[in-house]
Amino acid sequence: MHRRPLRLFAVLLVVGVVAALAAQVGAPADAGSNGAPTAIGTGGAAATVDVLATQAAIDTLRDGGNAIDAAVSAASVLGVTEPFSCGVGGGGFMVIYRASDGKVTTIDGRETAPAAMRADSFRENGTPLPFNDARFSGLSVGVPGTVETWDEALARYGTISLADALAAGIRVARDGFVVDQTFFNQTQENVDYFNDIPATAALYLDPDGTPHDVGTVFRNPALARTYARIAHLGAKGFYRGAVADALVQTVQHPVVSPNANHTWRRGLMTMRDLHRYIAPERAPTRVGYRGLDVYSMGPPSSGGSTVGEALNILEGYALSTMTREAALHRYLEASRYSFADRGAYLADPAYFDVPLRGLLSDGFAGTRRALITETAAASPVLPGDPYPFNGGGGGSVQASATETRAGTTTHITTADRWGNTVSYTFTIESTGGAGLVVPGFGFLANNELTDFNFDSLTHPNRVEGGKRPRSSMSPTIVLRDGDPLLAVGSPGGSTIITTVLQILIDRLDLGLTLPAAIADPRLTQRNTTTTQAEPAFLSTPEAAALTARGHVFVSNPEIGAATGIEFLGGDRLLAAAEPVRRGGGSAMVVTPSP
Repeated sequence: MHRRPLRLFAVLLVVGVVAALAAQVGAPADAGSNGAPTAIGTGGAAATVDVLATQAAIDTLRDGGNAIDAAVSAASVLGVTEPFSCGVGGGGFMVIYRASDGKVTTIDGRETAPAAMRADSFRENGTPLPFNDARFSGLSVGVPGTVETWDEALARYGTISLADALAAGIRVARDGFVVDQTFFNQTQENVDYFNDIPATAALYLDPDGTPHDVGTVFRNPALARTYARIAHLGAKGFYRGAVADALVQTVQHPVVSPNANHTWRRGLMTMRDLHRYIAPERAPTRVGYRGLDVYSMGPPSSGGSTVGEALNILEGYALSTMTREAALHRYLEASRYSFADRGAYLADPAYFDVPLRGLLSDGFAGTRRALITETAAASPVLPGDPYPFNGGGGGSVQASATETRAGTTTHITTADRWGNTVSYTFTIESTGGAGLVVPGFGFLANNELTDFNFDSLTHPNRVEGGKRPRSSMSPTIVLRDGDPLLAVGSPGGSTIITTVLQILIDRLDLGLTLPAAIADPRLTQRNTTTTQAEPAFLSTPEAAALTARGHVFVSNPEIGAATGIEFLGGDRLLAAAEPVRRGGGSAMVVTPSP
């Protein structure tokens, strides 16, 4: 069942009439805005996982806003309807193409570790905490960057106020939406921890301790009030005052039920940590690929460097002339070697001198390509040495020991009639974050600090006060002759990187349309002994042929949940979202083509 239109119907149930819906959340005014996963037209476009979020973006574009305005408007709604994936309690990365000067820039809204955090903060008796013990605690909560990202993006490149951008989110939080199967499932997988925390249980569980039933209307008036406070006071309404104080208290002194069956450790965040947070603007990564310019997010994200390195490796092959199986073999091997380098060299550039120039150099890619044979390598392969291609010097070569775990996250893609384009991925890390709802304010705290290599005291991505943990988010914009061609991104933890890479190869090399590339069964190799693949791929002839080459597959029911926009020429845009994954997404355009 396609789940997203149910959320639009939810608001109809709440307000009673279509006219009221149009006034409050921007009901679709035409047949092209029905929450379908693909739309073609003019005037601007948006794609998200949720019909109400996509509609908020389209309403903003119709009202004269630009792509940056639309992205923040959609994000405010996703913070309500996708609370286990994203929200004001988390962070993310935004990549922006500016039509006015043809430049690409990025905003780094990654969370930071509290100043008091140390490399051994996740250790007890000399041993790293088990993942869930570290995650479900105040220790895992980084200083959130989402609100500052929204504020900076709008102030620098938007045309509307933060209050205007939050209006749709306020209305949806106040009036509600229908609980669907995905929302129910994401709650269910966290019940054992959610029921430990009275504030979390009160918001997300029924009195009998079970998730809210599918088909019921979910409202979050506390989050509506939080948004309203931010709308009135700006970003300081989150980073100072009542919200900030409640967040710090939740992190430092989690309120736990007397019947809790887990230990919830105290965190170290202070009001000073919140006051000092900034979301810096950074230069994007860039690689050339088949005559195109591929821009993405640089450190502390590993997305741009790892996707970029893999593309550099793959550019040495004529993938378009190969069989699909042969091309996929190269894709898997390029991913394998790129992930080895990601594990060794990617961290917050303020704390570790990331050899980014070397990692993205054609010369270094050539050394990695030379290792690829006609059969699968045995992982883990060792990282390469990018320093000779980085202008000299040397550095640590220590592979990551952090356990690979999927995150939920969410991705927004928007474009406007002027050509401005946004690719924005934001998250609270694991599904449900740290499991801690901030009492009275209706949002979940993130668990981003488990993205550090907290099992190492020496790794470049070790825990340090003020540091931003390494990320895999890969919001990407592709230019052709200086103009946008594609924008794409996905959630999915470290599988974000391979999802974006596979979509780019499918679209640019293997002849698939963007919707087909997004729908294509996925496989992900991250320098591990096995390659994860979706069930639909495992039944293909290509899977059998790759197995014969030595690839070892294990099934993963779902990898990623991408959205994208393609510029078709002549002011026409194609917006695309998932047709099935995560219940199906929503793509819309301002003026649909007949």
